[in-house]
Amino acid sequence: MRAAVYRRFGGPDTVRVVNVPRPAVGPDDVLVRVHASTVSAADHRARSRDVPRGLWLLAAFGIGAFRPKRRVLGMDIAGVVAAVGRDVTRFVPGDEVIAMPGPAFGGHAEYARLRQDDAIALKPRTMTFEDAVTLVFGGLTAHGFLRQAAPVPGASVLVNGASGAVGTAAVQLAAHAGAQVTGVCSGRNRQLVASLGAERVIDYTTTEFTTDAATYDVIVDCVGNAPYERVRHLLRPGGALLLVIADLPAILRAPIRSRRTGHRITVDVGRPTADDLAFLVRLAEAGNYRPVRDRTFDLADVAEAHRYVDTGHKRGNVVLRLPGGPEPTNTSIQHHSREAAS
Repeated sequence: MRAAVYRRFGGPDTVRVVNVPRPAVGPDDVLVRVHASTVSAADHRARSRDVPRGLWLLAAFGIGAFRPKRRVLGMDIAGVVAAVGRDVTRFVPGDEVIAMPGPAFGGHAEYARLRQDDAIALKPRTMTFEDAVTLVFGGLTAHGFLRQAAPVPGASVLVNGASGAVGTAAVQLAAHAGAQVTGVCSGRNRQLVASLGAERVIDYTTTEFTTDAATYDVIVDCVGNAPYERVRHLLRPGGALLLVIADLPAILRAPIRSRRTGHRITVDVGRPTADDLAFLVRLAEAGNYRPVRDRTFDLADVAEAHRYVDTGHKRGNVVLRLPGGPEPTNTSIQHHSREAAS
């Protein structure tokens, strides 16, 4: 099978499409013929080894010290079940699914192997593979953090980095829960974030959101520049700070500060489950979760996809389309897509 492989850490051109063996199927495995994946911020960090301060040793353990441990990136997939192990009962060949291999990676290949108890769910019937895969990485991450804060109707939620994969998901999920959402993003993304449910949008290029008079029940930091000491005055009593990106000092201080301040500070997304993914699928099928797809690249152009993600200005998701997948439609929110430019 063909896969996007990197054998050393570095820039986008370290990723090459080569032929590799197809994964063998064990008794509890599900083999998926991948039609779409995304190139996420996690792929950028793993490939470049660009990790938050103090996390180099932890990253070395997870992704490798001198060479990558897992040479095929891709934390999410959408595709068709090609084969199952003898003990698999939840899926059969032909099922259209979305799934999150997570830190095991492996999504940037024509076939990906998962265990049946991984985060796998039937694909939304209303979406193409390219749209459906956008639910996985950003959606599961946002859902995993927000459920720890459990925003109630009328709660005030601020999402810092509201136009990225996790941010666009967090805005939608918080708005669906009935929260009053404020999004922080650049001015060019104001309309997008507002269309996803943000009642208020702060343009960080012109306004410093930490000087604002508003306070919040929940702050979701998807950027990594809103540590507790910077935003503590914005949190209401009993409020929650959800640090999607955090450096080592923030990770170590989070439980201590939570006990001392009465604020809930968390850096742990938890382990995503099939039920979590099925929840997002139900929202999507009901029209309550919209896929946000910035650009779509073919597998052969994977280095170009990485190069775009490296700019740090993607809106929503950058999708990687694999051979054999269907052509995309206009069911997603797209901006400056390759299809539209051609």
